[in-house]
Amino acid sequence: MMTHVWRRGRVTAEELLRALDRPLKNATVRTVLRRLEAKGYVRHTVEGRAFVYEARVERARAATSAIRRVLQRFFGGSPSRLLVGLVDEGLINPEELRALSRELARRPAAK
Repeated sequence: MMTHVWRRGRVTAEELLRALDRPLKNATVRTVLRRLEAKGYVRHTVEGRAFVYEARVERARAATSAIRRVLQRFFGGSPSRLLVGLVDEGLINPEELRALSRELARRPAAK
């Protein structure tokens, strides 16, 4: 759902319901939007009788936050264990990993 919110900028539950690629009930869409709002991902304004939602969090920041949660939950907070898992599962090959390592080595040190 957030993909549609980010893409459109501002969206009502009805617009979001029509934009989704799978059938959901109106109540389900509204529940998810309320939960996203409670978590700080979206906010709403009232226009007439409609709630209009917009993102409060940039897509990149939300992605980084999600990756941190996955690292903590499944890899004990270890990015290295995640990368080894990606290689073991064939989702990234060792040469891609070496290329990524070279690219990162050329970047300035992280803050």
